[in-house]
Amino acid sequence: MMTVTFLDHSGFLAELPSAALLFDWWRGELPPLPDKPLLVFASHRHPDHFTPGIFALDDGRREIRFLLGHGIRLTDRNRTRWGLSDGTAAKCRVLSGGERVAPLPGVAVEALPSTDEGAAFLVSADERTIFHAGDLNWWHWEGEDPAWNRNMEVNFKRYAEPLRGRRIDLAMLPLDPRLGEDGFRGPGYFLETADIRRFLPMHQWGDFAFTERFLNACPQFRERTVPVERPGQRFRFPD
Repeated sequence: MMTVTFLDHSGFLAELPSAALLFDWWRGELPPLPDKPLLVFASHRHPDHFTPGIFALDDGRREIRFLLGHGIRLTDRNRTRWGLSDGTAAKCRVLSGGERVAPLPGVAVEALPSTDEGAAFLVSADERTIFHAGDLNWWHWEGEDPAWNRNMEVNFKRYAEPLRGRRIDLAMLPLDPRLGEDGFRGPGYFLETADIRRFLPMHQWGDFAFTERFLNACPQFRERTVPVERPGQRFRFPD
């Protein structure tokens, strides 16, 4: 059994048998953490994905590691501003696209480049694979320079290529209503490229009805899509 709590925006807590995974938490109530190792992910430095408050989770109650997308800089100045102790800093790893690490026994993490900042994370643990895209998305903006949009498409498809054909038990992907129907491009491509079993939409800025617009336009993805309706919503996924 895997339990996932939607915290807000792009924040999720996934509870696996051997570890808990916290992704891009900056807002929303954090439920009581299980008594097991905790991996804290922050895909990039934008304030709707990262807050230095995450480092307070290193309170001595459990084993913890922090995996940060590149651009979250652990400079002396930032460590002072964030109140980051030497002990907590030693538990941090900043990752760029293409890097692979094993932060805990039995857990593998692969970072993918992002079309915005930082990284996306592919996590394998307990015979499950979980993908959190961060801001890796096909950002096609109406009114943007056509050359910019073409370059975005090329980069997005190139960065998503390592997922081709791979089984992913759960994917958290941006479905951003600010893009209008162009917001369907990114999740649609992910769902066509990878063998994604369940898709949780994120980065919706509170417009959760946008999921139904996506599914009306792309009904082939309905069975694999798990609509998110409110912060604090919990999902239980059987093995």
